Amino acid sequence: MGRVKTCLFLATLAAISCGCVPKNGVTGHTKLGQSQIPVAKDATREELLEAYNLIARGTRTLNATVELKPTAGSKYSGVIDEYHEVKAFLLAARPAQIRVIGQAPVIGTTVFDMASDGETFQVSIPSKKKFLVGPVAAERNSSKPIENLRPQHLLDALLWPEIRKEESVTLREFNDENARYYVLTVLRGGYQVEVLREIWFDRSDLQVKRMQTFGPKGILVSDVRLGDWQPSDVVPAQNGSAVPSGGAPSFPRLIRIERPHDDYNLNLQVAKITLNDQIPAERFKLEQPAGSELVPVIEAPEKKQP
Repeated sequence: MGRVKTCLFLATLAAISCGCVPKNGVTGHTKLGQSQIPVAKDATREELLEAYNLIARGTRTLNATVELKPTAGSKYSGVIDEYHEVKAFLLAARPAQIRVIGQAPVIGTTVFDMASDGETFQVSIPSKKKFLVGPVAAERNSSKPIENLRPQHLLDALLWPEIRKEESVTLREFNDENARYYVLTVLRGGYQVEVLREIWFDRSDLQVKRMQTFGPKGILVSDVRLGDWQPSDVVPAQNGSAVPSGGAPSFPRLIRIERPHDDYNLNLQVAKITLNDQIPAERFKLEQPAGSELVPVIEAPEKKQP
């Protein structure tokens, strides 16, 4: 028996010394090759602000074709509903105009058509013959989370608000096992200072990889993750601000929008995009289809305290 134990011990020792270990074994420290370790670039707060504002100021209009896949429900509610991908045609223009038409793949029928001018929104759902209309500020959640999708939620992720000089902005670093980041935090002033937005830059390329928006009392309103930045087709602005000296501006091809309090997520894969083209105003107008039911969306009444 002692001889067997000795043999097993020697076999294990040999396996470890050769780098062969069981799947559940501990290998100790592993050295990564130099090419696998991303080089962290340095930037100042002012340089990051300028990089962000260059995109915010330079993107006046957006015309895109995207693959859109919404997911409603959350692991906390215990119900997750997966919805089929749809092909969407998306138009956006400053200051707050957006139109999104979603079509079913292959057959091309309209799944939804929605628009917003920054004050009111309209959502047409042909299959249900319903036409939803309401103020952008309305915060009445539907029992069906996917019905909480609003056109301005996409607008906020695509046309970024400029960070003004009078706004207070802090800078910090954040590191994890996958990447190193710079985080710009924009503060909301008033009686009590609160976080308004956080903008995450990946230090390997100094691209914006994440944008978080917060409401009163620190509520996480929106969490947008951005990836696969590529040059875009672009129509130069008259003042030339749309095209940096290095060439056409980049735009993310992968966008994930998480709305935790609306209980839905939205994945966008951008197939084609053109920036700063002239878009006629009538293309943002959405009229109620004949035969559809008008459904006003109003603010949910506050519950009275007992």
